[in-house]
Amino acid sequence: MTISGANRRLKILHIDPERKWGGGEAQVLGLINCLAAKGHENELLAHPNGRLFSQCQKLEIVCRPIVIRNDLDWRCIPALRRLIRTGEYDIVHLHTKRAHTLALWLPRFHSRPRYLVTRRMDYPESNNWYTHCLYNRRVDGVVAISQKIAELLRAAGVTREKIWVIASGIEPQRFMAARPTTVKSAGELVIGSVGVLEERKGHGYLLEAAGKLKRQGSSVTIRIAGDGLLRQSLQRDAIRLGLQDDIQFCGFVSDTAAFLADVDVFVMPSLFEGLGVAALEAMAAGRPVIATRVGGLAESIVDGVTGILVAPRDAEALAVAIAKLVAQPELAAEMGQHGRARVLEHFTLAKTALKNEAFYYELLEGVN
Repeated sequence: MTISGANRRLKILHIDPERKWGGGEAQVLGLINCLAAKGHENELLAHPNGRLFSQCQKLEIVCRPIVIRNDLDWRCIPALRRLIRTGEYDIVHLHTKRAHTLALWLPRFHSRPRYLVTRRMDYPESNNWYTHCLYNRRVDGVVAISQKIAELLRAAGVTREKIWVIASGIEPQRFMAARPTTVKSAGELVIGSVGVLEERKGHGYLLEAAGKLKRQGSSVTIRIAGDGLLRQSLQRDAIRLGLQDDIQFCGFVSDTAAFLADVDVFVMPSLFEGLGVAALEAMAAGRPVIATRVGGLAESIVDGVTGILVAPRDAEALAVAIAKLVAQPELAAEMGQHGRARVLEHFTLAKTALKNEAFYYELLEGVN
């Protein structure tokens, strides 16, 4: 029987072995929620000590543990092959780079399941036998969460027809209760940033920008939500720049909506970024976004309309952008309004789930 549209309930196995909680895991949880609401049967393989595992258990779906220490840890392969042989899945969706590698060893059948991977990071992919074997032969489809990632995959030799661009989405209602943006004088302005404290997130350039503003007599308060290996190094940089009284390192923040409600401008100075879910959340909260022109940030943010885009690794440009919104509060408020409208139109979890569902049916079309 040919599979057609929404007339068929799908059985989907989601695989995400990461223990840490990040934007990707939040996307998986949201996708499963939306697919379950549409009547599809979802199962999850995830790290048993991870937040994704515990959150999905609350959804009363089948959750099975999987622990993968590195890309060469194949101990789970025999059990996973048995599960797929007997599970009668329509789709096996591999959500992380580490999970992608598993596809090299999973059983292939004439009909089901179809294998799908999601690529979230905008690091260049090597154009070699591994990439060709994995993405062109061992999986049936590749989701790229931004056009930039799709371009990188095509440059690495991944078949164009296998790639669908499906942007990540958020639940905007959680963030829309935030007060309207009212940018204040420089001394009262609160800059917010959310992200793991790693080199790729570029927090050091935000600190350098704040230091430049302070030397020019325009101090700002900066609140950084997130934790990571660079926390102590960034704290030392704050002291070096004379910002110890101006910067708050808030650590991991579970309620991002509440955090964003108390900031005036959101800054995302990333060096690499697949799409930038934190920027989408700030836009939903009605906050103007200053971000670097990298990865999907250059697609989600409309320069001069929903925020300001600057070159990566450019503290001077960051400082100029912040100063511009301090001097033009009406522009900042307008950008916040436009950002919220853009998220509602293009970047909701419901839209993301619908597009993933459509891709599932596309892959299964004609399978008997």
